[in-house]
Amino acid sequence: MNVKKAYYHLPGLFEFYELYQVFLPLYRQHRDWFYDWCEIGSIYGAPADCLWGGGRAGFGEQGPREVLALMQEYGISARLTFSNSLLREEHLTDKKCNALCALFEQNGAVQNGVIIHSDLLLEYIKKTYPGLYFVSSTTKVLTDFRECHKEIQREDFRYVVPDFRLNKALDQWNTLSQAEKDKVEFLCNECCWPGCRDRKRCYEIVSRKNLGEDVEHACQAPNATEGYRFSKAMKNPAFISIDDIRTIYLPRGFSHFKIEGRSLGSALILEFLLYYMTKPEHQLEAREEIYLDNMLDLF
Repeated sequence: MNVKKAYYHLPGLFEFYELYQVFLPLYRQHRDWFYDWCEIGSIYGAPADCLWGGGRAGFGEQGPREVLALMQEYGISARLTFSNSLLREEHLTDKKCNALCALFEQNGAVQNGVIIHSDLLLEYIKKTYPGLYFVSSTTKVLTDFRECHKEIQREDFRYVVPDFRLNKALDQWNTLSQAEKDKVEFLCNECCWPGCRDRKRCYEIVSRKNLGEDVEHACQAPNATEGYRFSKAMKNPAFISIDDIRTIYLPRGFSHFKIEGRSLGSALILEFLLYYMTKPEHQLEAREEIYLDNMLDLF
């Protein structure tokens, strides 16, 4: 039986440009250090002060032309994270976001896309920048499988990212056709408390921040003050491990996996890249190559 490859969708298109500037040459030059059953499907993110942004408040400072050039050099799809859920008609004329769409619509060998929440923005970008593809954002918090299935059936979306709490609903996922399975993009490493009832509100607070509102959200989850810890995410019942990908999801016909982490530091993103993509016997070598690069500040 031929098992599909896993395609990882990685965080920090703008936010971790310097890390990818070092990691991608390493990934190309030492491909044997990395699993042959996985590839980079895309890298996603948004610059700082991005009105259409959502999910996380963007803090990427890298120039968009440099970002696009790096992605084109390595043949990787770039995704603009435009998942603000609270956009109104007057926001559609934002110059910065329109300029980003116009730039990233200029595809090289691969097509670029937009991670999106707002149907208003979806219709606008479809009409104005038809060269971009769309990903339905996990910020929609689709925890009901029937609603998620309806989203998957929408022709507008090439991929749909369900809420992480549906990750292990394997009996239901098995009912999808192969074409539908090809559109599902599982969020692997979420650290959020599975019992959280404020997830949608949390995302809305980020949307309001990106619209310039002075708002804050105090997470009520147990141990929320600890922040993100990969060790804690691994204990989350919805966590998708590398063994899960190889032995459960790939054999069932699923091949797309999203790694979260735009609001984290480069050092932690590197740990994700090592865990999910790098053979154990080469992880130290990869870590040393990146840490010893004098151009990169990981902390």
